[in-house]
Amino acid sequence: MNEPGAKCIDVVAALIFQEGRLLVCQRRADAAFPLKWEFPGGKVEPGERYEEALRRELREELEIEIENPVEIFNHRHLYPGEAEVSLKFFRVTRFQGALRNRVFQETRWLMLQELPVLDFLEGDLPLVRRLVGPGAETLLG
Repeated sequence: MNEPGAKCIDVVAALIFQEGRLLVCQRRADAAFPLKWEFPGGKVEPGERYEEALRRELREELEIEIENPVEIFNHRHLYPGEAEVSLKFFRVTRFQGALRNRVFQETRWLMLQELPVLDFLEGDLPLVRRLVGPGAETLLG
């Protein structure tokens, strides 16, 4: 999957559940991949553990403190001409604080079956397909 000269970026993202719904976020119009939908999270900084990066990103983006994130899915995705991204997705069922959107165009709480109607980042699509397909409950625990 490596593209010659492509840098590899480690990314973490959270599947935050509340009352049977999942939080999804839309990138700003002036961001890379404008107006695409994604799960909140971001790049892992050098020397940072994955869970530490996830906690930091969610504090910065949503002003919440998460409890007990559990990795449920990972894969690599190549954005041609951009970078290869190694993605780790974590299930989050408990957090502290009032969720406040600090960086996104929009946030929404959706039922899993509503996910395919949104224009997700290509790197998130393998997980979206698993979440709405047969056996999703085994992925989510």
